Amino acid sequence: MAATAQETSPRKSRQTRRSPLREELLNLPNGLTMARVACIPVVFVLMDLSDPLAHGVWEARWAAFYAALLFFGASVTDFLDGWLARKLGLVSMFGRFMDPLADKLLVMVTLLQLVRLDRAPAWLVALLLSREIGITGLRAIAMEEGMHLPSDRFGKWKTALQLTGLGGLLIHFPIDTDFGLFAATIDYHRVGLALLLGSMVFSLLSAGGYMLTFIRGAFGIQRARDDQG
Repeated sequence: MAATAQETSPRKSRQTRRSPLREELLNLPNGLTMARVACIPVVFVLMDLSDPLAHGVWEARWAAFYAALLFFGASVTDFLDGWLARKLGLVSMFGRFMDPLADKLLVMVTLLQLVRLDRAPAWLVALLLSREIGITGLRAIAMEEGMHLPSDRFGKWKTALQLTGLGGLLIHFPIDTDFGLFAATIDYHRVGLALLLGSMVFSLLSAGGYMLTFIRGAFGIQRARDDQG
């Protein structure tokens, strides 16, 4: 009986230690983050179905529309989960790690699929992905050193133009659009590509800002260590 109690005690202890993580996984903001991750393979499949040469024009148009709709919905959760976490006091370590990761996975998968479908130039996607990976690594080093690299206005413009541009490239096909006062045929592919090119400019500007902030912080930390020594 005593042995049984000793065996169950560590089990209960482990369950107690895991409960905070379980609560984090089940709260609303992190649930939205995980829903965004779940959308990634669906967007991938819908993009594959939006190839008119493989699936016909009519089916491809509907698949492109649903891919763009799901992408925009997932992008909205990127802003919503962070706002809810702060509003409800549910900011967690899991959310801080998973929220930006889910956003980058969604964008990266979409960009790579656009290259495969020949809807975005490979050099542009390589540049954008290199920037994202580089800044992610820089932030990890900064966090290890106790530095904070906040987003600047260039980064916010980059995100807005990139997400809107990707939405246009997902729709891809020209569509007769009624704006109320007038109607026009919008070539969403060209609009999306132009916005994505614009996002590249702000992407490089924001990367330069991150590097400058990191270098200043690194020299400040080194100076503080020298003073202490």
